[in-house]
Amino acid sequence: MASEILHFQRVTEQQKHLHRVFQISVMLKGAHALLEIVGGLALGLFSTDTILKLLYRVGHDDWFTKTFSVTEHRYYVFYLLSHGIANLALVVGLLREKLWAYPATFAVLSLFIAYQLHRFYYVRDPGLVILSVLDLIIMALAWNEYRQVKRGLFAGAPPRR
Repeated sequence: MASEILHFQRVTEQQKHLHRVFQISVMLKGAHALLEIVGGLALGLFSTDTILKLLYRVGHDDWFTKTFSVTEHRYYVFYLLSHGIANLALVVGLLREKLWAYPATFAVLSLFIAYQLHRFYYVRDPGLVILSVLDLIIMALAWNEYRQVKRGLFAGAPPRR
């Protein structure tokens, strides 16, 4: 009997720790989403020529400046805004423990991971792999959290729909 109580307390402490890790990681993802939105808006305010002139002025005569085109510019604006807005919506839902947010997180992050790895195939940017790994970690934490929220362990009340 005493060993069962100790086991339950250990499991509960582990779940509380995972819950804190989940909350912190989701908040960091939210901060990253806000940076993406601000970056996308800022990038959209300037023309491709203006950006290239600024990069040349500060001494960036590299691969990026040689391949940065109007199409790439539009891509980065669209990617930063859409990725940031989608992630911010997920973050709000997850932090409010909305049940819809968990399956939506699994679906959206799976699509982002697939796209990021597809893009990596062409551009070989290691940042895309890092983002994909971080998204996988968020998904694993969200899966654990989803199970706990459905059981009502953290909210103390029925899950919010």
